[in-house]
Amino acid sequence: MKLDRLAAAGIARWGMAVRVAKVFVLVLALVDRVAPAAEPLRVGSAAIEIPADDTMDMAGGIHPWKASGAEAPLRATAIVLARGDEKLAICSCDVIVVQADFVDPALERVRGATGIPPERVLVHATHTHTAPSTVRAHACTRDDRFVAGLAKAIGDAIIAADADLAVHPDCRFRYRLGEESSVGQNSRLLLGDGSIFWIGERDDAVRPTGPFDPELPVMTFETADGKPVATLFNHSTHTIGARQPGKRSPAFYGLAAQELEREQGGIHLFLQGASGSTHNLTVGVDEAIVRLKDAVSRARSAAVPRPIDGLAAIKEPFEFRVRAFDESAEEEAVMSYCSKRMGTVGEAHATAEVFRAQRAEIAPHQGETRTTSIQTLAIGDVAIVGVPAELFTVLGVEIKRQSPFRHTVIAELSNDWVGYVPDSRGHELGGYQTWTGHHSYCEPGTGERMVATALSQLGRLQEQLQEQLREQAGHGGGRGEKR
Repeated sequence: MKLDRLAAAGIARWGMAVRVAKVFVLVLALVDRVAPAAEPLRVGSAAIEIPADDTMDMAGGIHPWKASGAEAPLRATAIVLARGDEKLAICSCDVIVVQADFVDPALERVRGATGIPPERVLVHATHTHTAPSTVRAHACTRDDRFVAGLAKAIGDAIIAADADLAVHPDCRFRYRLGEESSVGQNSRLLLGDGSIFWIGERDDAVRPTGPFDPELPVMTFETADGKPVATLFNHSTHTIGARQPGKRSPAFYGLAAQELEREQGGIHLFLQGASGSTHNLTVGVDEAIVRLKDAVSRARSAAVPRPIDGLAAIKEPFEFRVRAFDESAEEEAVMSYCSKRMGTVGEAHATAEVFRAQRAEIAPHQGETRTTSIQTLAIGDVAIVGVPAELFTVLGVEIKRQSPFRHTVIAELSNDWVGYVPDSRGHELGGYQTWTGHHSYCEPGTGERMVATALSQLGRLQEQLQEQLREQAGHGGGRGEKR
């Protein structure tokens, strides 16, 4: 009898378990109807060579020069991210700067071909100093043939990356904040005579006048089975340094990216961080490439999956004014430094004349209001801030410090170019980056205003993402991607 009662109880418990299981299955079925899984992440990438030849004027120095061949192609490299109808695009170009007058038409072409609106596309210059000129600066003028090919390459790369979305319909995003602390340093060194280092001898250097940012964020996008699609990395040192003198080159960052691509697969994009006050003064090009590749590879290996709960962007006009300046004080600052630090008296006077000519062109525009743009992108909890300037590192660090996002990446020289933008203390200290010219003409305080604008955008961008999450939750979207 006791065994019979135990058997009956076991049968009853089993029956209850079956009924509970049926109810659970029914609940899951109902959830599937009202709460479909989040849209998968689609990723497309492409790289297009920017046409260039030896007849084009090269930028990156005080005077234009001609290259003799290329040690590696100059490229426009693009990535497009998509979830459902949402898309974001980033295009990184191996040129010294990009400017809005040719970027904006290229983005209208992209809109027509892909439907991606311009405010959701970031176009970036890696700032290589060994590419044909895209700008009027120092004694250089824009090479219109090169710019025409660049504008076409920007559009072609983004359109090709958008078409590549279909090849990678279900991707994963991994992120790691890496570090490379030896390639670069704050190069605005206080010298023994109270001046700020630019070029020439620096045996009397006293101390750096600002920070160096060693952070190296790495974002990698891969298929569900781990096949690389694209890797994006960011670092904050001026892109000066080719392996072979006199050649066109994407310089050490671009060379590292192309080698990593061949070795690891997937398109590699580099974004220049806030490096207006940072240069590589001590590490040779070959060694810099080795160190950067190692740092990127280590960060990529250690990267962890990050959720992408949304893709969002803000791009807004930013007004600034051309500075007023004292011609005699500017002349004294340039001549004093160049006569002490440059190789010969002739070189000093030739350089001073270049700055003199630039000031003559800028003088009639003192106090003039101009408009550029600032842009922020969000890839889940990673934000990218695009500023149109060679931003002093201290300002980029301040944006990161105050950003409401878990991870924030600065991409200077994005969408336009307004020259060097120092912080107020940098203006007070003086030096090449503050001498008035086409390379530096914004009034003091512009840098702090850029920081405030970027932080305002980041706050609103986060609110957009939170609103998207609330809407998804309101529709029962609780079965999204795993964190």
